[in-house]
Order: sequence, then C-alpha cells, then structure tokens
Amino acid sequence: MKGLGSHIPIERRRFLHSLIFPSFFLVLIFTVKLIETLEGVSFAGYGVRPLTKEGLWGILFSPLIHGDWQHLYSNSISMFVLGVTLFYFYNKIAYKVFFLIYLLSGIGLWLAARDSWHIGASGLIYGLTGFLAVSGIIRRHIRLIAISFLIIFFYGSLVWGAFPLKINMEYSWEGHFWGGLSGILLAVLFKNEGPQRPKSPLEDEEEEDEDTEEDPYWMKTTVES
Repeated sequence: MKGLGSHIPIERRRFLHSLIFPSFFLVLIFTVKLIETLEGVSFAGYGVRPLTKEGLWGILFSPLIHGDWQHLYSNSISMFVLGVTLFYFYNKIAYKVFFLIYLLSGIGLWLAARDSWHIGASGLIYGLTGFLAVSGIIRRHIRLIAISFLIIFFYGSLVWGAFPLKINMEYSWEGHFWGGLSGILLAVLFKNEGPQRPKSPLEDEEEEDEDTEEDPYWMKTTVES
C-alpha cells in the first residue's frame, strides 16, 4: 500500500520539505524572544563576546538572540526566504551548509570583532546570501545562476553592511562580514556537491566520439603481417 506522500508531486514535496527547517528556526528564535519578554530578562549575555571564555557560548546561541522585537522582525523575513531557497535548490547539502555558516560565522566573530556582546541572526542571513549569490555562478548551472542573480538583485545592497562604515557602527558589521565570507567560502568548497550543471547534447556527443575513436596504429598491441 502506497503512503500518502507518494500521491504528492515530487516538486511539491520538495517545496514542502524546504519549508520545514526554516519554519522551525523561526519558531525557535521567536520562542526565545517571547521567553525574554514574559520573564523580563535578557539573554544578551549568551551572545558572542570576542576572545573571552564566556563569549564562546555565543557561537552556539547568539543567532537565536535578538535585542528587541524590531530586530527580530527585520531578520525573520530574510531568514525565511533565504532558508527556503537554500533547502529547495540545494536540498542535498542544505543542512551541511546552514550549520557550517552558523558555526564559522560565530567563530570568526569570536576571533575578530569589537569588544561587545554580538547577537542576532544577521550573520546567518549574510552567509546564506553569500552562498546563494556565488554558488550558482561558479557551478555554471542556468537555473542556479538565475537564483544567484535574483539574490544579488534583492540582497546585493547588504554588502555595505559588512564593512566598518560610519552608518554601521551601531550594528555588528563584523558578524555580517564573517557570515558573508563563510557563505562565499562554502560556495567554493562545495561547488562539486549538490546540484550540478546538466551536460548539453553536444558534450554527450563529444564524449561518445572520444569513447569510440580508434586507437592510432602505434598504440595497438598487435600488428597484422
């Protein structure tokens, strides 16, 4: 007897699956903020504080903590859109990419940033943006290149938030920088994993010609007399 899932078209199932983890992550960060609000406490002390022992915990917890509801709202939509895009188009490596961005951006922030408490999911947003913007282009996959250009079009302006400009001093531009750098690095490292550019008919024909081409006479092991 076939399960109910077998009656759902593959693309629809793939899309529904791509919603699961990003939705879970949003529920998690909203829950954390709700607990802070209801209990009248702040979890900012669990953020990243560079080069301190207590700040190490922030590598794990800082993306879950936000300064206020506005901070959380401003990150939520981008986090969801970019997360769904990652899990839909790069489903085979999505978890690996997501959690590596999560860890690498936090480690970079702990190693090199201003002496302050750094919190928020912005590093993840920059990491996902960097990965999605670069990955499709270096894979030379038409469908993924289109996604890359869409990401650049909608999120390209984020690049200015990753540098120590005067307007960025009240934000953790360092978190943005390390997140974006992590995403770009992973796009390069994983370029041979996940979806690959389909071969054109001309490439298939060339491979067939190479396979069927007769060896030159000097490479034959026997000769006729």
